[in-house]
Amino acid sequence: MQQEAGVDGEALEVWIDQDLCTGDGICAQYAPEVFELDIDGLAYVKSADDELLQDKGATTPVPLPLLTDVIDSAKECPGECIHVRRVSDRAEVYGPDAE
Repeated sequence: MQQEAGVDGEALEVWIDQDLCTGDGICAQYAPEVFELDIDGLAYVKSADDELLQDKGATTPVPLPLLTDVIDSAKECPGECIHVRRVSDRAEVYGPDAE
């Protein structure tokens, strides 16, 4: 089992707002283990067992080795649609709604 990432050891999860996704694919370039473009041209997160999660607001854990790649994806995303939040209180730590 992969160790999950966290800020100060807290587990993080990531989700994509497909309504804002531009289909740019930067996220899939940074972290193909976590993000994938579907046939509709939009990006989605993938489960730990590589399954595309197409439900609206679907989240996936951020694996610790990929934390930097996932954060970079959120920062570089032109659609500002990638949200990284703490699992414990669902507070966004990276992405457009981060404080």
